Amino acid sequence: MVKQVIIYSTPACMYCKMAKEWFEKNKIQYLEYDLSSDSVKREEVFKKTGQMAVPVIDIEDEIVIGFDKPKLSKLLDI
Repeated sequence: MVKQVIIYSTPACMYCKMAKEWFEKNKIQYLEYDLSSDSVKREEVFKKTGQMAVPVIDIEDEIVIGFDKPKLSKLLDI
């Protein structure tokens, strides 16, 4: 089963870029929201996490804050 992966990021975020490159390397499809230009999604992320850190990665309602490779690997069965 393919898991839905959403990444909330900003263009200036180095860890966001690293996470997206890692997803691509591992052939993980993801949906991306740019929090620098999407105030609705920015508010949504703040309500989910209580903070404004990026990247925020949502895998089937499991929230990962930051580029936590071990946790992402476990959630995605990689």
